[in-house]
Parts: sequence; structure tokens; C-alpha cells
Amino acid sequence: MDWLFAPFEVSFVARALVAGVLVSGICALAGTWVVLRGMAFLGDAMAHGMLPGVALASLLGGSLFLGAALSAAAMALGVSALTRSPRMSQDTSIGLLFVGMLSSGVIIVSHSQSFAVDLTALLFGDVLAVRPRDLLVLAAALAAAVAVSLAGHRAFVALCFDSRKALTLGLRPRLAHAAMFGLVTLAIVASFRVVGTLLVFGLLIAPAAAMVLWARRIPVIMLGAAVLGSVSTLAGLLVSWHTGTAAGATITAIAVLLFFLSAGAAYLRGRRPPAEAAAADEHPGKELEYTR
Repeated sequence: MDWLFAPFEVSFVARALVAGVLVSGICALAGTWVVLRGMAFLGDAMAHGMLPGVALASLLGGSLFLGAALSAAAMALGVSALTRSPRMSQDTSIGLLFVGMLSSGVIIVSHSQSFAVDLTALLFGDVLAVRPRDLLVLAAALAAAVAVSLAGHRAFVALCFDSRKALTLGLRPRLAHAAMFGLVTLAIVASFRVVGTLLVFGLLIAPAAAMVLWARRIPVIMLGAAVLGSVSTLAGLLVSWHTGTAAGATITAIAVLLFFLSAGAAYLRGRRPPAEAAAADEHPGKELEYTR
């Protein structure tokens, strides 16, 4: 019992656990749509696209959250502008911006006297350095994510399955796409302090992808993803405390491990439901009727 509870008697570890649970909730709400919509590559690019803003804010002594938000917004505008060209595919645009933003971030950090230390903190996070005011920011971000998810649920469901039907139903798919994109950005910006820009993608995708293999309804996927993310945080902090490994990386590794365990269990049961198959079982018409 001491092995389980002793680490959390330390204040900064207890704060790290609360931060991880809040982040798990935010990532569950956004990650479910990322998995169902097939936006994984875009989510990964957004996570890395934050690095220049975070690095610049760190060097100037400004707000890391503000720097991350501005950098993510620049990334989103860049993707939107480049994808309008008929000669440029979306994945090419995202890939180019991904490499460009990541390189810019590393160049900015290289001007720091403690280049290796700063870059490691930005890429992999420092969950044990979460401050009380960071918890307030995460709680506000979770409240905002819940509000966006509730307000846009019907439109998000229709957009995931058939954007033309969403337009027919008057759900404004372009606005829904922008809101969904904003939700993903919020999750990434809120989470990087815990697991870093390099690992936030794992916490965003792995729990939701694991739940998609088993759950049939979107709210259940979100709830299960939040639980899996919280379990990953708890287990990751325990393993990190007792073995001396990096906390953020350990949390993400356990989240990914839980996905592979889920996938293996689904395979052994003879089930083969990728994200599209699980989403198809929840007919958009039924879901829309349910949410009225």
C-alpha cells in the first residue's frame, strides 16, 4: 500500500496526478473526434506546430500557454491557406508545415544557453513542475472543451459520417469543422505542459483509439478514453517515481501500451472494428435523433 500511496503524499506528485486527470478529460473529448474523423496526422502536426510559440515565449519570459495558442493558430491558418490550392494535397501541406514549424522551434531554442535542457522540457514536458495556477487553467480548458463538445455534438456527428448530409440538415459543416479544429487545438495547447509537444499526440489518440475498438456510442468512447487516460497518468506517475524514468514519457508510453493491449484483446475475441467500422455502427441519423 505504501508503494501505491506514498508518492502521492508529495505535493508536486499529487498536483501532477490532478493535472493528468484534467488533461485526460480534455484529450478524451477532442481525441474521440480526431480518431473518428481520421485527423490523426493533422493532430500530430498541430502538436509539433506549437513548438516555435512555446520556445519563443520561454525565451522572452512570457506565457507558455499564450505562445502555444498563437503558434497553433498560425499552424491552423497555414494549413487552411495551403489546402485551398488545387495542386497541393492536404497531407503535403500538413507535412511541410509540420517540418517547418518544428525546425523553427528548434532554431529558436538553440539560442538559449541551456539548449539541451530547454528543448527536452518543451518536447517531453515536465508534469512534476505543474503549479497550482496551471491546474486552474486546465480546469477552465476542460470546462471550455465540455461546452464546445455539447454545443457542437450533433454537427460533429454528422460531419464525421457525411458532410453533405450535415449541410442538408442545416448544420453548417464548415463552421462545425472549424469548431472541431478549435477543440483539438485547445486539447493540444492545454496538454503540452504535462507531456510536452512531442508526446501530447499519444495521450490525445491512444485512449480514444483503444475505446473505439470496444464502445459503440460516442459518449461511451469519450468517457472510456478519459478513464484510460487517467489510469495511464496514475500508472505512469507510479512507475516514474519508483524507477526514475521521465514522467511525461512514461504516462504516454502506458497510454500507448493500453491501446495495444486493447487491440490484442479485440483481435483475440475475433473482433475487427477500426474507427470507421465502430463509427458506422452508430448511424448518424439515429445519433442526431438521439441528441434532439
